[in-house]
Amino acid sequence: MKKLHIKKGDSVIVIAGDHKGEQGKVMIVNVEKERAIVEGVNMVSKHTKPNTENPKGGIIKKEAPVHISNLKIVGSNGKPTRIGRKLDEKSGKSVRYSKKTGEVIK
Repeated sequence: MKKLHIKKGDSVIVIAGDHKGEQGKVMIVNVEKERAIVEGVNMVSKHTKPNTENPKGGIIKKEAPVHISNLKIVGSNGKPTRIGRKLDEKSGKSVRYSKKTGEVIK
């Protein structure tokens, strides 16, 4: 399994593409395709047939996946930061940290 610099629940900013500069929270990460769905970013219109969930059918706005390489984590200071990995002294596990501030990212 591949380790990615982004996880579910992270606050991210889009750094490339049509939605450059938009911020949101990661809802889903697809590790195989290296894509993430970010709340409120890359909205697309999906045409749906009537079903039990939506009896009238129609057009629904929903988020489409964004490639991981176009996302950067927003640090506690509100600015985008690069991510590194290091061993935690206490637990001995690999943790993510901000290369700008040096703080550990949960």
